[in-house]
Amino acid sequence: MNMLSCEKSIKTPSKAVESSVHVGCKPFMTSLTERFFKTRVAFQSNQMASLLLRIVILWVLLVRLTTFAADFEFIFNGFRGANLSLGGITNLADDGLLRLTNETQQSKGQAFNPSPLRLKTSRSDAATSFSTTFVFAIVSQYPTVSSYGFTFCLSPTKSLAGGTANFLGLFNSTNNNLSSNHIVGIEFDTIQTPEFKDIDDNHVGIDIHGLTSINSHTAGYYTGETSRDFRNLSLISGQPMQAWVDYDSKTLQLNVTLAPFQVPKPNRPLLSSEIDLSSIILEDMYVGFTASEGNILTTHYILGWSFKIDGNAPALDLTNLPSLPRITPNNEKHKAWKIWLSVSAASLMLLTAGLIMMYVVARRNKFEELREEWEQEYGPHRFSYKELFQATDGFKDKHFLGFGGFGSVYKGILPTSIVEIAVKRISHESRQGIREFVAEIVSLGRLRHRNLVRLLGYCRPPELARRGKATTSTDVYAFGVFLLEVACGKRPIEAEESGEELVLVDWVLECWKNGDIGAARDRRLGEEYVLEEMELVLKLGLLCCHPMATARPSMRQAMQFLNGDFSLPELSPSSLNVDVLVSLADEGFHNYFLSCPSSVATASVLSGGR
Repeated sequence: MNMLSCEKSIKTPSKAVESSVHVGCKPFMTSLTERFFKTRVAFQSNQMASLLLRIVILWVLLVRLTTFAADFEFIFNGFRGANLSLGGITNLADDGLLRLTNETQQSKGQAFNPSPLRLKTSRSDAATSFSTTFVFAIVSQYPTVSSYGFTFCLSPTKSLAGGTANFLGLFNSTNNNLSSNHIVGIEFDTIQTPEFKDIDDNHVGIDIHGLTSINSHTAGYYTGETSRDFRNLSLISGQPMQAWVDYDSKTLQLNVTLAPFQVPKPNRPLLSSEIDLSSIILEDMYVGFTASEGNILTTHYILGWSFKIDGNAPALDLTNLPSLPRITPNNEKHKAWKIWLSVSAASLMLLTAGLIMMYVVARRNKFEELREEWEQEYGPHRFSYKELFQATDGFKDKHFLGFGGFGSVYKGILPTSIVEIAVKRISHESRQGIREFVAEIVSLGRLRHRNLVRLLGYCRPPELARRGKATTSTDVYAFGVFLLEVACGKRPIEAEESGEELVLVDWVLECWKNGDIGAARDRRLGEEYVLEEMELVLKLGLLCCHPMATARPSMRQAMQFLNGDFSLPELSPSSLNVDVLVSLADEGFHNYFLSCPSSVATASVLSGGR
């Protein structure tokens, strides 16, 4: 009943109620419908936007993943056209060689992959496994010693402030061994640095934050089935060799392996260290090489390089790697060195022989005895004074035979032919001039009689004896002796307490030869003299007394030297001694007679002793 009444009341409302129902319900339904459709449209729009956003995100992730995949694996079979970040003196050669250094003293070089690699997803996560291999060579100017080595490294920056010399271009004196470096290095060192506790000058080491290796071993590799046989490798051999560096994040093993070029990777690594790199490296790290050299010119080459994250590094195509500049093997170097020495020795001998011949010819030309026209027409054989001096045993009194015309006669024996001869020695006390001497030589040379001795020849050594009168040259000689007399306070010839005679010219020359020409000065002067003036007078006196007349200065030149108008020519006692000896050899002079020209004369040689 209640229901019916209710329905009835609804179906038959009063006009007032019906009106109010229609008026109030219609706007509400309309609003509700509009809201439904708007919400549906908005929902559909949001779905579309969400779908588009998802597509964009997936696309970005795909691009990032593609880029990341390209970054964590790369390979360089030679570096021609490679995109690397270079520093210091490192350069890429046209032939594809990566040269970390290039024979420049006190220098460094660095080369890195230009983009960092993600080796950890976050600072607290574990480090990722990685693997790398490369072929290198170290070429030194010397076969047994070089400058410093190089490193393969992981670094949070590619702009390292590494130092030269023993810092290998990786660290420097201020940041070495600092934990804030976050650097892992594998050093291939060719110098033993006690500061860094190096084991030798040819080793491989694992470096963490600094150059004091946590593990190191002499360079080499293990061979044989059991990998027990170890063979040394010289890092500075100039020959290429291959290295492998592998890190396993599961076993926390960092291995370094070394082998000669084109030898397969040995089963046993050279170095193996248990180390967790998670606390050492950062999320993003650069990988590359550093090197340095000191005063010995060295070049560090990288021929090829590959790297991979979470897997084995791709194998290098060893047949397509660039070739090193031609390196002469040691045996060829020795052969070339021997050949060069032989050629040089032969050339030197020929040059020496040529110089000796030139010297002999020049000396003969310089000291060739004067040959006048009368000698060529009338003169018999000409002897050197040295020959006659030796033949008469120095004209000793025991060989004296007597006085002849214009001189003394001595008995002698020619050393070459063992012929007994008589030598007439004409002195300055004689009044015989050049005309008389020529006449005697010519007349005796033409005489042939069985009761007369035959003239074999003659000898002529100074211009005063030859010409029989003084010349300007003899005046200069006398002036030189005078200078020495004044400066030394001695006579030209003085008898010493030992009974021997002191020849002033020879004595002054000997003082100069001993390095103290001032010792010849007059001791009575004390210190009242000027050293430079004393040396000038003594040297000028010796120059004026030169045994070769043509080598003496003129009187005008001598006065210009004394007045200081011109500097004295460069002289040495050895040059004067050489000239004296040469003149003795070529002209037959004897030291005593050079110093005492009054005893030097011309001589004629007669065969026989009668």
